[in-house]
Amino acid sequence: MRVRNLALATAAFAVTFWAWNLIGPLSGGYSRALHLSPTQTSLLVAIPVLVGSLGRIPAGVLADRFGGRVMFALVCFVSIVPVLFVGFSQTYASLLFWGFLLGVAGTSFAVGIPFVNAWYEPARRGFATGVFGAGMGGTALSAFFTPRLVEWIGRGTTHLLMAIALAAMGVIMLLFSADAPGWRPATRPAWPRIREALAIRATWQCAFLYAVAFGGFVAFSTYLPTLLQNVYALSQTDAGLRTAGFSIAAVVARPLGGVLSDRVGPVRILVASFAGATVMALLLSLKPPLELPAGVSFVLMAFFLGLGTGGVFALVARLVDPARVGTVTGLVGAAGGLGGYFPPLVMGAVYSATGAYTIGYLLLAATAAAALLYSARAFRK
Repeated sequence: MRVRNLALATAAFAVTFWAWNLIGPLSGGYSRALHLSPTQTSLLVAIPVLVGSLGRIPAGVLADRFGGRVMFALVCFVSIVPVLFVGFSQTYASLLFWGFLLGVAGTSFAVGIPFVNAWYEPARRGFATGVFGAGMGGTALSAFFTPRLVEWIGRGTTHLLMAIALAAMGVIMLLFSADAPGWRPATRPAWPRIREALAIRATWQCAFLYAVAFGGFVAFSTYLPTLLQNVYALSQTDAGLRTAGFSIAAVVARPLGGVLSDRVGPVRILVASFAGATVMALLLSLKPPLELPAGVSFVLMAFFLGLGTGGVFALVARLVDPARVGTVTGLVGAAGGLGGYFPPLVMGAVYSATGAYTIGYLLLAATAAAALLYSARAFRK
């Protein structure tokens, strides 16, 4: 029973994350069609991340109150509206508005973590959250398939298919998933629960680490198509193919990070993750040639960030009382999403000012190094 619910939650996470990342793989086409500047393009790519980040706070609270089964279905159904309107928008302002609301699809993460946690005992929660986190492979599916579907059947029809997939996934969750037998709805008002979660030191610690690990993944998965087209003059389809490879590496690494955290401890996994990300960011700042040096560096960057995302929620499972996991997950997940909101804006501004991304990579290296030092020192006990 728990395996089925873990599989269904992972599938729902993948579908909603595909919807969340519909704009990024098409950013080059939007930029050319609407004559957008690098800064405007980066804002368009980043805007769904904002709601997907902040919306995780109420989504986590509501998951504690109504359960993952109902909330997964609700996220799927509500996301249909912005998916359709993004597909038929013809102006920059319209894309920004509906892209902002498209962020609702990204809140599913805060629903899934407490849902799968409730099905597994503490010693197996690193595994459970790691497997569930592999659903972020929806970004890889979007990067690979969305540009191709648009070429084959058009943008409007592609978004219509995505809306149908969301509707089907919502119905499947209602009919075939179930909340864990031991789960009980939180009946207290939301704000006191949020306030109590904010008073837990682990909430802030994990929020910072997740902002670096997951934020780095989100930033790359949404902005990498634009970066590759700007730096290496790739077509939109070729850039999407390489971005899919990046996302797949992170997807593979995330459950591995969770499993290894169960065995050797999440802190060691986080130290390895941030050390690797620091080195890769420094290498990429040198603008290596596309195929072998740059391609390997991007894949390894994704792998290290994926390890970190698995490690953070294994740490949450160890430090936080299960009754508060949904609320804490919402807060930590919001921090992770916000960590992915700002880098595309910074990268766009840096590229507009300098014609290169070197400063952006150096800022990433410095941030990852700070997370490395904090992980090594803050959890020595």
